[in-house]
Amino acid sequence: MSQGVPDSTDVFVLGGGPAGLAAAIAARERGFCVLVADGAQPPVDKACGEGLLPDGQRALERLGIHVPRTDAFPFRGIRFVGAALSAEARFPGDGCGVAVRRTVLHRLMTERASQLGVGLLWRTAVTGISSDGVLLRNPMGDRLVRARWIVGADGSNSQVRRWAGLDRPSRRNLRYAFRRHYRVAPWSDHMEVYWGERCQGYATGVSNEEVCVAVASHDSSLRLDEGLRALPRLSERLAGAETVSAERGALTGNRRLRRVWRSNVALIGDASGTVDAITGEGLGLAFSQAVALARCLESGDLSVYETEHRKLALRPLCMARLMLTLDQRPWLQQRILQVFGQRPEVFRRFLELHVGALPPLHVVKDGFALGWGLLTA
Repeated sequence: MSQGVPDSTDVFVLGGGPAGLAAAIAARERGFCVLVADGAQPPVDKACGEGLLPDGQRALERLGIHVPRTDAFPFRGIRFVGAALSAEARFPGDGCGVAVRRTVLHRLMTERASQLGVGLLWRTAVTGISSDGVLLRNPMGDRLVRARWIVGADGSNSQVRRWAGLDRPSRRNLRYAFRRHYRVAPWSDHMEVYWGERCQGYATGVSNEEVCVAVASHDSSLRLDEGLRALPRLSERLAGAETVSAERGALTGNRRLRRVWRSNVALIGDASGTVDAITGEGLGLAFSQAVALARCLESGDLSVYETEHRKLALRPLCMARLMLTLDQRPWLQQRILQVFGQRPEVFRRFLELHVGALPPLHVVKDGFALGWGLLTA
């Protein structure tokens, strides 16, 4: 730890991943003095789908971060692929998502935070928190850095959440996900979801010559190679392709907390609850949470953040639950793909709802249309 660490700060963020950096950037843009501590050394990688939907990309741009086209790959919509059928829908209007390697995104966010004057304490161990601030490990004894606000952005297994007494999830339904990159030209300008009996596969181009592939299931022993064998249409796309990254694993799923703040501590990103990776909304949700949290820090009322956090998570959680009704139900997957193929406007409206282009009440209308389609397909 650098001896130049100040004795106090307005906001101390624990966790230097995308969620923590987003919180730091948003708070710094509102004039707060901000420190970020993380035990890792950048760039920080993590198993994730690496795609930002249009609403997530807009949330990132609100933080002043624009991903260069040379570092990313655009995608125009979502494609569902089953054993025999497929269906696709494009984003509304001229909407476009962007896929970017996690390490590249982390570098861009770190550069933005540094430009704004955020203090970045890498390879720094935090040993505890109190109402006065944050304890940092020091060879001469733990050192207290006083902080008005403490933000926990230390992931789904958050230590800050436990320290603050907030570690009581109201719902938990986790799956096992594994990710790897392949050197192959993207074959689609859509983010693809492959449906199988045992797992789902995800494929997104991240450059003109590289594709990010992930597999998720409830089976803790099912790794990526075995998952691909269960998804022959995806496996065929990758035949002969060189692997260019190590396999990385992570837990994914829907997880809600009863509270995301207490006293002067607030949680953000996966530390504050998760949505299943099937939505592609995890990063975008964290970026929107960061903007909401910064507003509440400025007003001095974290109870408002609780309300805003729930509103932001509602749509992704609902869409995740809806999409996961297909999990391990091949007959339902087949029927849904038949309906989407015969009634493409239904899939299109669900995608518009997914990215926030339609109000939630539309799900009722489209739910009736989908139900009728299931009966008549």
